[in-house]
Amino acid sequence: MLMKQAKKLQPRGLPFQKGQSANPAGRPKGSRNKSLLAIEAMMNGQAEAITQIVTVKALEGDMMAIRLVLDRIVPVRRERPVFFELPPLKTADDAVEAMSSIVGGVAKGELTPTEANDLARLVDGFVKAIEASDLGKRITAIEKQLQP
Repeated sequence: MLMKQAKKLQPRGLPFQKGQSANPAGRPKGSRNKSLLAIEAMMNGQAEAITQIVTVKALEGDMMAIRLVLDRIVPVRRERPVFFELPPLKTADDAVEAMSSIVGGVAKGELTPTEANDLARLVDGFVKAIEASDLGKRITAIEKQLQP
């Protein structure tokens, strides 16, 4: 008897056909989350007062407030300039000397491995650009030879 009832049940899955939805137009552009709107309504006109309170707490030594203020004033730097002199790159052969210089910089402690990796990718990109340019010139020369 239980087996007969199980066969009568609808197959599990989504209630809509594939490619269809209850709202084919989708969410209207510019519509905003209701909870975000409620939070904004609560804070309306209070941003200055809240900022003042957090600043006072930071001055009193509250570490969370200090972190909050500093994160807004001085955002975390993602990258920093790398002051490392590479030999001039004019040909693909110059890349060997540049890579040797990068490896030497890591060995001397002038570059971190991450900085060296970024510089190596830069040199690699230069070599690929040279190779692409040379290949284009070779193809053009071959095409000129094949034309009657």
